[in-house]
Order: sequence, then C-alpha cells, then structure tokens
Amino acid sequence: MFKAWGSCHFQRGIPGIIRYPIHSTWAYPVTKISFMSDTLPPCPDCSSEYTYEMDALLVCPECAHEWNAEAEVAEAVEAVEAVIKDAVGNELQDGDTVSITKTMKVKGAQSALKAGTKVRNIRLVQGSGDHDIAAKVDGFGQMELKSSIVKKI
Repeated sequence: MFKAWGSCHFQRGIPGIIRYPIHSTWAYPVTKISFMSDTLPPCPDCSSEYTYEMDALLVCPECAHEWNAEAEVAEAVEAVEAVIKDAVGNELQDGDTVSITKTMKVKGAQSALKAGTKVRNIRLVQGSGDHDIAAKVDGFGQMELKSSIVKKI
C-alpha cells in the first residue's frame, strides 16, 4: 500500500484520493492554510503579529499557541450581553446600594439575614453558581449574594 522512499512514504495513486507524504512527525494533510495577514488578531500569549489561520484555528509561529478566534469573539459578546438585574428587573452596577428582599439563613451564622437589610457598595462578579454580587454586609462580613434576592435602592 505504501512505497518507501528515503525517510518518507507516499500513498499510492488511488483515483479520488489526495496524495500526501506520511512522515513520522505528521500523518494528515493540512486542508487549508491562510498566510499571515494584517487582518488577523495578535497572539494572546506573546502578542506576536505574525499569526496565521489554519482551518478553524489561529496559530502563532513564534510561541506555537493555537486558539479559536470565533470562540474568543463569542466570549466577548457574552461579556457585553451579561447584564445583571435585581429581583425587580433594575440593572445593577458596581457601587450600588441594594436591600435584601427576603429573609434567608446564612451558613455558619447565628442569625438570619433579614429582609430590608441594606447592603452598600456592591461589586458585580462572576461568582460560583448564581451568586453574582460580592458585598460586605454589616454584622455578617464579606459574602456573595444572588441578584434575585436583592432590590436596588
């Protein structure tokens, strides 16, 4: 099936099959290589401007980093669209003052966090699960809250 020629082997000429060398370092042909262009973004690891496109990936020839540009654009769009709203539907921002809408138990605390408690100077974070507000609550200390249990004041 393969004919030896030096250190490389070539596939026999079968009609309809692409001929390509089979070498010990690579086994499959590259179907599409676009050469370096001014329109491609720089490498996120080393900031090299000499990136090129190979199939669906972008490749940096200097540090050999490969990444998916489409996924990078999708993440940026999600970050822009990620608007955090309170229980009533008001948009929250860093530094807002909110109040708790319902009483809830806090693990490790002796008392519950009561409805109407004011929380000042909140920070919006991508926390664990649904907890997307980081704040310091008087009497409880630093904690993460769900935006669905607070109301903007």
